[in-house]
Amino acid sequence: MSNLKGKIALVTGAATHKSMGRAIALQLATEGADVVVADKFAVPKILRAEDANWRGLHSVVQEIEALGAKGLAVEADVGSSKDVDALVAKTLEKFGKIDILVHCVGVRGPVPVPVIELDEETWRMLIDVNLHGSFLVGKAVAKAMLPNGEGKKIVFIGSGAGIEAFAGAAGYCAAKHGLMGLMKCMAIELAPHKINVNAVLPVAFDTNFRDEQMSKEAKEKGISVDEVIKNQPQGPAGAIPIGRLGTPEDAAGAVSYLVSDKSSFASGASILLAGGLAI
Repeated sequence: MSNLKGKIALVTGAATHKSMGRAIALQLATEGADVVVADKFAVPKILRAEDANWRGLHSVVQEIEALGAKGLAVEADVGSSKDVDALVAKTLEKFGKIDILVHCVGVRGPVPVPVIELDEETWRMLIDVNLHGSFLVGKAVAKAMLPNGEGKKIVFIGSGAGIEAFAGAAGYCAAKHGLMGLMKCMAIELAPHKINVNAVLPVAFDTNFRDEQMSKEAKEKGISVDEVIKNQPQGPAGAIPIGRLGTPEDAAGAVSYLVSDKSSFASGASILLAGGLAI
């Protein structure tokens, strides 16, 4: 485990209970970092019965502080440059610097939808959230990391959809492929400042990521989201060589390495977390 004492981390997409963002924020706090957590809504829409008492970012800050670190919750829409600039400003106002960025915001949208049936509004939303938002956050934080950038880290949470294609997910795949290009360009440009830029690419994870889609399915069938989840086929779990879906903590473990001093020679790289599925 890394020693991040004295480091300031900013983690986006951290409001939902079963999110990679929350798990990553807690992992970094465990390792000694003070953590700013951000999301579009401080308290996300509660769709699962198990999350009934969840208070979003405020709950995450309480968990961070229980670990002995300092926390800050900021509501910000990463698709808005105004919100992103305010997020960075609030972080700097409270902590004076940003050493680590882990950008976890993402949306999959409806799938499967063939390209010929994909409406322009959905396409633009997928690009705006997954790619444009990454650009805005990455740019603003990179500027804040300069000129004393040595040892600072940027990690984008991408997807296996960023390196291969899936029928019916053109908008999501296009955005995640674009994110990989953004990450690599930033890695080259920031290398002279000794800032490392990398990505983690999860595949087949058990998180809140698909809750919105399952909520729509529940409404169509006239049942609860919990019933939809219970009746879900196990997806690709049976095909994964390791024999299970990924967890938010799996993503947090990969991030832990990428934000540590041990990864000082890794930049422009990606870690695929697929349990052997892509072999």
